[in-house]
Amino acid sequence: MIHGKPLHHAIHTATLGAVLAGGLVLSASAMAAPQGLYSADELMDADVYSTAGTAQIGEVEDILLDNDMTVRALVVDTGSLLDLKGNQQFVVEAGKFTVETHNGNSLEEIEYQVNIDLSEAELVQQPAYTNDWWQNARQGAQQAWENTKEGAASAWESTQEGASRALDRIGQALENVGEKTQDAANQ
Repeated sequence: MIHGKPLHHAIHTATLGAVLAGGLVLSASAMAAPQGLYSADELMDADVYSTAGTAQIGEVEDILLDNDMTVRALVVDTGSLLDLKGNQQFVVEAGKFTVETHNGNSLEEIEYQVNIDLSEAELVQQPAYTNDWWQNARQGAQQAWENTKEGAASAWESTQEGASRALDRIGQALENVGEKTQDAANQ
């Protein structure tokens, strides 16, 4: 008995905690797994359509990646398609667009169409792709990356410490049971 609970209950609780902690790490890795394979070369200059309309509103000018090479955003060049003065380029974050593949069985004929979940009015409200935006986004992304690394390291250390303490308690409980069993056998 440990704190009024049978030994097997304490072992089960500690084991379940360790499995759950490990499962969270596996789940995070599984979520990062790619869902398909895309050609960046073919994605460049792909036509961009708004899901709110049927007319082309631009084309992909650039693909923005973060430190772990995940697509963070696309830069959409509206050219003269939206009746804006001069070429305008807007940053459309991941989650606000989908990529539709045409002729995907042939690398020579593959084509992409990007569909953004924004109306034309909402598109022009997205950040303009300028040097100022680039500098601010780059610094913000780097800081977020550092914070994530620090948080992950701290969480891992806490998990290790908790698992170590649980294993120490289990070891002590087993030792106590062994001593009590030995004492009972000697009597």
